[in-house]
Amino acid sequence: MKQEHSITGGSIGFYTIPTDAPEADGTFSWDSTSMVLVQLECGSTRALGYTYADAGTAAAAKKLLNEIVLGSDPFCHAATLQKMLRSIRNLGETGIAMMAVSAIDNAIWDLRARLVGLPLVSLLGQVRVGIPVYGSGGFTSYSDQQLSDQLGGWASNGFTSVKMKIGNHPDKDPARVVTARTAIGGTCNLFVDANGAYTVTQSIELAHRFAEQGVRWFEEPVSSDHLIGLNQVRERAPLGMDIAAGEYGYTAWYFRAMLDAQAVTVLQADCTRCGGISGFLDAAALCWAHNMPLSSHCGPSMHLHVCCAVPRAVHMEFFHDHARIERMFFEGFCEPVEGCMIPDLSRAGIGLEFKEKDAARYRA
Repeated sequence: MKQEHSITGGSIGFYTIPTDAPEADGTFSWDSTSMVLVQLECGSTRALGYTYADAGTAAAAKKLLNEIVLGSDPFCHAATLQKMLRSIRNLGETGIAMMAVSAIDNAIWDLRARLVGLPLVSLLGQVRVGIPVYGSGGFTSYSDQQLSDQLGGWASNGFTSVKMKIGNHPDKDPARVVTARTAIGGTCNLFVDANGAYTVTQSIELAHRFAEQGVRWFEEPVSSDHLIGLNQVRERAPLGMDIAAGEYGYTAWYFRAMLDAQAVTVLQADCTRCGGISGFLDAAALCWAHNMPLSSHCGPSMHLHVCCAVPRAVHMEFFHDHARIERMFFEGFCEPVEGCMIPDLSRAGIGLEFKEKDAARYRA
Protein backbone atom coordinates (compact mmCIF):
# COMPACT_ATOMS: atom_id res chain seq x y z
CA MET A 1 0.00 0.00 0.00
CA LYS A 2 1.36 3.38 -0.96
CA GLN A 3 2.36 5.54 1.97
CA GLU A 4 0.79 8.98 2.18
CA HIS A 5 3.76 10.31 4.13
CA SER A 6 7.41 9.42 4.15
CA ILE A 7 10.48 10.90 5.77
CA THR A 8 12.18 12.45 2.77
CA GLY A 9 15.33 13.82 4.37
CA GLY A 10 17.31 14.10 7.54
CA SER A 11 20.63 14.99 9.08
CA ILE A 12 22.69 14.37 12.19
CA GLY A 13 24.61 17.23 13.81
CA PHE A 14 27.17 16.96 16.57
CA TYR A 15 27.96 19.98 18.75
CA THR A 16 30.35 20.48 21.66
CA ILE A 17 29.78 23.47 23.95
CA PRO A 18 32.31 24.50 26.65
CA THR A 19 30.85 24.94 30.12
CA ASP A 20 30.79 28.42 31.60
CA ALA A 21 32.95 27.20 34.52
CA PRO A 22 34.65 23.92 35.52
CA GLU A 23 32.03 21.41 36.66
CA ALA A 24 32.11 18.21 38.71
CA ASP A 25 29.87 15.93 40.72
CA GLY A 26 30.61 13.12 43.15
CA THR A 27 32.14 10.78 40.55
CA PHE A 28 33.01 12.79 37.41
CA SER A 29 34.26 16.16 36.15
CA TRP A 30 33.86 17.88 32.77
CA ASP A 31 34.48 21.13 30.92
CA SER A 32 32.14 20.72 27.94
CA THR A 33 28.78 19.21 27.01
CA SER A 34 27.96 17.60 23.66
CA MET A 35 24.64 17.40 21.83
CA VAL A 36 23.61 15.05 19.02
CA LEU A 37 20.87 16.78 17.02
CA VAL A 38 18.58 14.89 14.64
CA GLN A 39 16.64 16.82 12.02
CA LEU A 40 13.98 15.15 9.88
CA GLU A 41 12.01 16.30 6.85
CA CYS A 42 8.68 15.18 5.48
CA GLY A 43 8.12 17.30 2.40
CA SER A 44 8.22 20.90 3.62
CA THR A 45 7.77 19.94 7.28
CA ARG A 46 10.91 19.90 9.42
CA ALA A 47 11.31 18.48 12.90
CA LEU A 48 14.04 17.86 15.44
CA GLY A 49 15.07 15.73 18.38
CA TYR A 50 18.26 15.43 20.36
CA THR A 51 20.28 13.74 23.05
CA TYR A 52 23.27 14.82 25.09
CA ALA A 53 25.96 12.34 24.11
CA ASP A 54 29.36 11.91 22.48
CA ALA A 55 30.45 11.46 18.86
CA GLY A 56 29.87 7.70 18.95
CA THR A 57 26.16 8.34 19.37
CA ALA A 58 26.18 10.68 16.38
CA ALA A 59 27.74 7.93 14.24
CA ALA A 60 25.20 5.37 15.42
CA ALA A 61 22.33 7.79 14.79
CA LYS A 62 23.55 8.49 11.26
CA LYS A 63 23.59 4.76 10.47
CA LEU A 64 20.07 4.29 11.83
CA LEU A 65 18.85 7.34 9.93
CA ASN A 66 20.25 6.17 6.59
CA GLU A 67 19.40 2.48 6.88
CA ILE A 68 16.01 2.53 8.62
CA VAL A 69 14.42 5.94 9.08
CA LEU A 70 14.71 7.64 5.68
CA GLY A 71 11.74 6.65 3.53
CA SER A 72 9.70 5.41 6.48
CA ASP A 73 6.20 6.64 7.33
CA PRO A 74 6.27 8.83 10.46
CA PHE A 75 2.79 7.57 11.31
CA CYS A 76 4.16 4.01 11.33
CA HIS A 77 6.39 5.24 14.12
CA ALA A 78 6.12 2.12 16.29
CA ALA A 79 7.26 -0.12 13.43
CA THR A 80 10.27 2.12 12.79
CA LEU A 81 11.16 2.09 16.48
CA GLN A 82 11.04 -1.72 16.56
CA LYS A 83 13.30 -1.90 13.51
CA MET A 84 15.82 0.39 15.21
CA LEU A 85 15.73 -1.65 18.40
CA ARG A 86 16.27 -4.90 16.50
CA SER A 87 19.16 -3.36 14.60
CA ILE A 88 21.06 -2.50 17.80
CA ARG A 89 20.51 -5.90 19.43
CA ASN A 90 24.11 -7.01 19.04
CA LEU A 91 25.41 -3.63 20.21
CA GLY A 92 23.50 -3.84 23.48
CA GLU A 93 20.28 -1.92 23.99
CA THR A 94 21.90 0.59 26.35
CA GLY A 95 24.36 3.47 26.24
CA ILE A 96 25.48 4.87 22.91
CA ALA A 97 23.14 2.77 20.79
CA MET A 98 20.01 3.56 22.79
CA MET A 99 20.82 7.27 22.96
CA ALA A 100 20.97 7.27 19.15
CA VAL A 101 17.55 5.60 19.02
CA SER A 102 16.28 8.11 21.59
CA ALA A 103 17.31 11.18 19.59
CA ILE A 104 15.61 9.82 16.47
CA ASP A 105 12.48 8.74 18.34
CA ASN A 106 12.20 12.24 19.81
CA ALA A 107 12.45 13.75 16.33
CA ILE A 108 9.75 11.43 14.95
CA TRP A 109 7.36 12.46 17.74
CA ASP A 110 8.06 16.11 16.90
CA LEU A 111 7.48 15.40 13.21
CA ARG A 112 4.18 13.61 13.79
CA ALA A 113 2.83 16.51 15.82
CA ARG A 114 3.97 19.08 13.27
CA LEU A 115 2.37 17.14 10.40
CA VAL A 116 -1.03 17.34 12.10
CA GLY A 117 -0.45 20.92 13.23
CA LEU A 118 -0.58 20.26 16.97
CA PRO A 119 1.71 20.92 19.90
CA LEU A 120 3.09 17.57 21.02
CA VAL A 121 1.36 17.78 24.40
CA SER A 122 -2.00 17.96 22.63
CA LEU A 123 -1.16 14.96 20.45
CA LEU A 124 -0.15 12.97 23.54
CA GLY A 125 -3.15 14.17 25.58
CA GLN A 126 -2.59 17.06 27.97
CA VAL A 127 -2.91 16.37 31.71
CA ARG A 128 -1.63 19.68 33.12
CA VAL A 129 -1.05 23.23 31.92
CA GLY A 130 2.56 23.37 33.11
CA ILE A 131 4.98 21.54 35.38
CA PRO A 132 7.31 22.67 38.19
CA VAL A 133 11.05 22.57 37.59
CA TYR A 134 13.90 22.45 40.06
CA GLY A 135 17.11 24.34 39.45
CA SER A 136 19.95 21.83 39.14
CA GLY A 137 23.65 22.62 39.45
CA GLY A 138 25.60 23.40 42.59
CA PHE A 139 28.58 21.47 41.27
CA THR A 140 31.22 20.12 43.65
CA SER A 141 33.79 22.22 41.77
CA TYR A 142 31.98 25.43 42.77
CA SER A 143 33.21 27.66 45.55
CA ASP A 144 30.78 28.42 48.36
CA GLN A 145 30.12 31.78 46.71
CA GLN A 146 29.33 30.21 43.33
CA LEU A 147 27.08 27.68 45.05
CA SER A 148 25.22 30.40 46.94
CA ASP A 149 24.86 32.67 43.92
CA GLN A 150 23.46 29.97 41.65
CA LEU A 151 21.05 28.28 44.06
CA GLY A 152 20.07 31.55 45.69
CA GLY A 153 19.41 33.06 42.27
CA TRP A 154 16.99 30.31 41.37
CA ALA A 155 15.21 30.66 44.71
CA SER A 156 14.85 34.40 44.26
CA ASN A 157 13.42 33.82 40.76
CA GLY A 158 10.55 31.76 42.15
CA PHE A 159 11.93 28.22 41.96
CA THR A 160 10.42 26.20 44.80
CA SER A 161 13.18 23.54 44.69
CA VAL A 162 16.91 23.49 43.86
CA LYS A 163 19.49 20.71 43.70
CA MET A 164 23.22 20.60 44.45
CA LYS A 165 25.94 18.03 43.79
CA ILE A 166 27.68 16.27 46.65
CA GLY A 167 30.01 13.30 47.09
CA ASN A 168 33.56 14.46 46.33
CA HIS A 169 34.36 15.12 49.99
CA PRO A 170 31.78 13.42 52.23
CA ASP A 171 33.28 15.00 55.35
CA LYS A 172 32.66 18.48 53.92
CA ASP A 173 29.22 17.84 52.41
CA PRO A 174 27.18 18.69 55.55
CA ALA A 175 28.83 22.14 55.67
CA ARG A 176 28.14 22.72 51.95
CA VAL A 177 24.51 21.80 52.54
CA VAL A 178 24.34 24.40 55.32
CA THR A 179 25.79 26.96 52.91
CA ALA A 180 23.13 26.10 50.33
CA ARG A 181 20.32 26.28 52.86
CA THR A 182 21.49 29.71 54.00
CA ALA A 183 21.51 30.93 50.39
CA ILE A 184 18.02 29.72 49.46
CA GLY A 185 16.20 30.47 52.70
CA GLY A 186 13.82 28.30 54.65
CA THR A 187 10.92 27.90 52.21
CA CYS A 188 12.72 26.56 49.11
CA ASN A 189 13.14 22.77 48.95
CA LEU A 190 16.75 21.58 48.91
CA PHE A 191 17.72 18.46 46.94
CA VAL A 192 21.12 16.69 46.92
CA ASP A 193 22.65 14.36 44.32
CA ALA A 194 25.65 12.13 45.12
CA ASN A 195 25.87 10.47 41.68
CA GLY A 196 26.55 7.15 43.39
CA ALA A 197 29.59 8.38 45.30
CA TYR A 198 28.72 7.07 48.77
CA THR A 199 28.57 3.68 50.45
CA VAL A 200 25.33 2.50 52.00
CA THR A 201 26.57 3.34 55.50
CA GLN A 202 27.75 6.81 54.49
CA SER A 203 24.46 7.46 52.73
CA ILE A 204 22.32 6.58 55.73
CA GLU A 205 24.45 8.59 58.14
CA LEU A 206 24.60 11.64 55.89
CA ALA A 207 20.89 11.46 55.04
CA HIS A 208 20.15 12.15 58.69
CA ARG A 209 22.70 14.98 58.77
CA PHE A 210 21.16 16.50 55.64
CA ALA A 211 17.67 16.20 57.11
CA GLU A 212 18.72 18.72 59.75
CA GLN A 213 18.80 21.27 56.91
CA GLY A 214 15.46 20.19 55.50
CA VAL A 215 16.84 18.19 52.53
CA ARG A 216 13.82 16.56 50.86
CA TRP A 217 15.46 14.57 48.05
CA PHE A 218 18.55 12.36 48.02
CA GLU A 219 19.47 11.26 44.49
CA GLU A 220 21.72 8.29 43.74
CA PRO A 221 23.21 8.05 47.24
CA VAL A 222 24.81 4.82 46.00
CA SER A 223 25.19 3.54 42.44
CA SER A 224 21.86 3.21 40.67
CA ASP A 225 22.91 -0.33 39.74
CA HIS A 226 23.12 -1.23 43.43
CA LEU A 227 19.42 -1.89 43.91
CA ILE A 228 19.82 -3.65 47.24
CA GLY A 229 21.87 -0.72 48.52
CA LEU A 230 19.30 1.80 47.32
CA ASN A 231 16.61 -0.19 49.08
CA GLN A 232 18.65 -0.21 52.29
CA VAL A 233 19.04 3.57 52.12
CA ARG A 234 15.37 4.09 51.27
CA GLU A 235 14.25 2.01 54.26
CA ARG A 236 16.46 3.96 56.66
CA ALA A 237 16.14 7.49 55.25
CA PRO A 238 14.52 10.17 57.42
CA LEU A 239 10.77 10.63 57.10
CA GLY A 240 10.00 13.09 54.33
CA MET A 241 13.21 12.48 52.33
CA ASP A 242 12.72 10.96 48.87
CA ILE A 243 15.29 8.55 47.44
CA ALA A 244 15.52 9.00 43.67
CA ALA A 245 17.30 7.26 40.78
CA GLY A 246 16.70 6.08 37.24
CA GLU A 247 18.55 8.55 35.01
CA TYR A 248 20.70 5.69 33.64
CA GLY A 249 17.69 3.62 32.68
CA TYR A 250 17.70 2.67 29.00
CA THR A 251 14.86 0.13 28.87
CA ALA A 252 11.50 -0.56 30.47
CA TRP A 253 13.04 -3.68 32.02
CA TYR A 254 15.50 -1.52 33.95
CA PHE A 255 12.74 0.65 35.36
CA ARG A 256 10.64 -2.39 36.27
CA ALA A 257 13.58 -3.96 38.12
CA MET A 258 14.15 -0.73 40.07
CA LEU A 259 10.49 -0.54 41.06
CA ASP A 260 10.27 -4.24 41.91
CA ALA A 261 13.31 -3.83 44.20
CA GLN A 262 11.58 -0.94 46.02
CA ALA A 263 14.81 0.95 45.47
CA VAL A 264 13.34 4.47 45.17
CA THR A 265 10.44 6.62 46.24
CA VAL A 266 10.63 8.70 43.03
CA LEU A 267 11.60 7.22 39.66
CA GLN A 268 13.66 9.31 37.25
CA ALA A 269 13.67 8.80 33.48
CA ASP A 270 15.40 10.60 30.63
CA CYS A 271 13.87 10.58 27.13
CA THR A 272 17.28 11.39 25.63
CA ARG A 273 18.47 7.98 26.91
CA CYS A 274 15.58 5.61 27.54
CA GLY A 275 14.36 5.10 23.97
CA GLY A 276 13.04 8.59 23.43
CA ILE A 277 9.59 9.85 24.28
CA SER A 278 8.32 6.34 23.48
CA GLY A 279 10.52 4.91 26.23
CA PHE A 280 9.58 7.72 28.60
CA LEU A 281 5.93 6.80 28.11
CA ASP A 282 6.84 3.22 29.08
CA ALA A 283 8.40 4.52 32.31
CA ALA A 284 5.33 6.67 32.92
CA ALA A 285 3.05 3.65 32.49
CA LEU A 286 5.12 1.70 35.03
CA CYS A 287 4.86 4.62 37.45
CA TRP A 288 1.10 4.66 36.98
CA ALA A 289 0.91 0.93 37.68
CA HIS A 290 3.10 1.27 40.79
CA ASN A 291 1.54 4.55 42.02
CA MET A 292 5.06 6.00 41.85
CA PRO A 293 6.00 9.67 41.27
CA LEU A 294 8.02 10.33 38.10
CA SER A 295 10.60 13.06 37.52
CA SER A 296 12.45 13.80 34.29
CA HIS A 297 16.24 13.95 34.18
CA CYS A 298 17.97 16.86 32.38
CA GLY A 299 17.09 18.17 28.89
CA PRO A 300 14.11 20.29 30.05
CA SER A 301 12.93 21.35 26.59
CA MET A 302 12.80 17.74 25.37
CA HIS A 303 10.71 16.67 28.36
CA LEU A 304 8.30 19.57 28.69
CA HIS A 305 5.48 18.30 26.51
CA VAL A 306 5.59 14.67 27.62
CA CYS A 307 5.78 15.63 31.30
CA CYS A 308 2.62 17.69 30.85
CA ALA A 309 0.93 14.61 29.37
CA VAL A 310 1.66 11.85 31.93
CA PRO A 311 -0.24 11.72 35.22
CA ARG A 312 2.55 10.72 37.64
CA ALA A 313 5.08 13.40 36.63
CA VAL A 314 5.78 15.69 39.58
CA HIS A 315 8.57 17.94 38.29
CA MET A 316 11.43 18.27 35.80
CA GLU A 317 15.13 18.88 36.23
CA PHE A 318 16.22 22.30 34.99
CA PHE A 319 19.88 21.37 34.58
CA HIS A 320 22.19 24.36 34.29
CA ASP A 321 24.24 23.11 31.32
CA HIS A 322 21.29 21.93 29.25
CA ALA A 323 19.10 24.95 29.93
CA ARG A 324 22.02 27.17 28.88
CA ILE A 325 22.53 25.23 25.62
CA GLU A 326 18.83 25.06 24.79
CA ARG A 327 18.52 28.82 25.22
CA MET A 328 21.46 29.27 22.83
CA PHE A 329 20.34 26.74 20.21
CA PHE A 330 16.55 26.94 20.04
CA GLU A 331 14.02 29.59 19.26
CA GLY A 332 10.94 28.82 21.34
CA PHE A 333 12.77 27.87 24.54
CA CYS A 334 10.22 28.19 27.35
CA GLU A 335 11.62 30.15 30.26
CA PRO A 336 10.32 29.06 33.66
CA VAL A 337 7.83 31.43 35.25
CA GLU A 338 7.76 31.27 39.06
CA GLY A 339 9.48 27.91 38.89
CA CYS A 340 7.14 26.37 36.30
CA MET A 341 7.58 25.60 32.59
CA ILE A 342 4.52 25.87 30.38
CA PRO A 343 4.44 24.58 26.79
CA ASP A 344 3.59 27.14 24.13
CA LEU A 345 0.40 25.79 22.56
CA SER A 346 0.70 28.19 19.63
CA ARG A 347 3.70 26.23 18.30
CA ALA A 348 3.46 22.79 16.69
CA GLY A 349 5.50 19.81 17.84
CA ILE A 350 7.86 20.47 20.73
CA GLY A 351 7.82 24.12 19.73
CA LEU A 352 11.53 24.51 18.99
CA GLU A 353 13.28 25.88 15.91
CA PHE A 354 17.01 25.28 15.56
CA LYS A 355 19.13 28.45 15.39
CA GLU A 356 21.68 27.05 12.98
CA LYS A 357 23.80 30.19 12.71
CA ASP A 358 24.09 30.52 16.48
CA ALA A 359 25.06 26.86 16.85
CA ALA A 360 27.48 26.70 13.90
CA ARG A 361 30.56 27.71 15.90
CA TYR A 362 30.09 24.67 18.16
CA ARG A 363 29.65 22.10 15.39
CA ALA A 364 32.27 19.37 15.36
